[in-house]
Amino acid sequence: MSYVFVVDATRQPLPPVHPARARRLLSRGKAAVLLRYPFTIVLKREVRAPAVVPLRLKIDPGARTSGLALVNDATGDVVWAAELLHRGSRITKRLEERRAVRRKRRARFTRYRKARFHNRPRRKDMLPPSLESRVQNLLTWVARLSRLTPITHLSVELVRFDLQGMQKPEMQGVEYQQGTLWGYEVREYLLEKWQRSCAYCGARDRPLQVEHIQPRARGGTDRISNLALACERCNTAKGTQEINAFLADKPDVLARVLSVQHRERNTRDQRLSCRQARCPGPRTLPDTNATQGGGGGECDALASL
Repeated sequence: MSYVFVVDATRQPLPPVHPARARRLLSRGKAAVLLRYPFTIVLKREVRAPAVVPLRLKIDPGARTSGLALVNDATGDVVWAAELLHRGSRITKRLEERRAVRRKRRARFTRYRKARFHNRPRRKDMLPPSLESRVQNLLTWVARLSRLTPITHLSVELVRFDLQGMQKPEMQGVEYQQGTLWGYEVREYLLEKWQRSCAYCGARDRPLQVEHIQPRARGGTDRISNLALACERCNTAKGTQEINAFLADKPDVLARVLSVQHRERNTRDQRLSCRQARCPGPRTLPDTNATQGGGGGECDALASL
């Protein structure tokens, strides 16, 4: 439950109050509504010696959503909390639309227009518009809350995640540069991973399409762990459905798809061990299309994956 912000007649910020107390002040005519969101009331008198409450504003920044929380340091209670939605994706989309319009205009048979890109130099400290919007949103809300309540401390969560280390804690050194696709192209890796068959119906000897297990329309990414191979019929039938909903009547297929989806870590470890052991079979080099070694087939360990 969020408390209600209070300011006096001179717009001096006061400690937030419980919603019940705010209702009593409003019903007795001692205060009026100043803002709807965040809900703020203004007293009809001036408070000369307001009580000092240690309030800490905590910020959890994120790419799409940032969390804001106002905490009472003395009691540890959360006074007010909110989620701030950023416009980064919408800004990127609008910039792409503007770029398309400008390209179309340049191709039209119209009067000559002198190039103006030299009139728009970029500052050295310039941030991308989507990132600049995220920073300005946080600064705006910090300044806004500072005008509504006496904030004494500010805390920002700064965390760096090692995603590769989370998947394989023992990873170190050059292994960070040898990801899942080390020595592979994406399609060739998927063909080997899914055994050159449709992930949902098992069909072979037909054109296969790269498909997102978690649809992009539902927050899926382009990471290799989220990609699978599917025939046109299965890909069209699945559409933007969740994998659990699409295979609800096929629990065995669902279990197989989920198990193969996370097989790349074992595949990479076994491929790396084969390279370290200098397998005699050919292997694709990461920066060329040539093959190294002799023979006519893959290493036995790789062929079994």
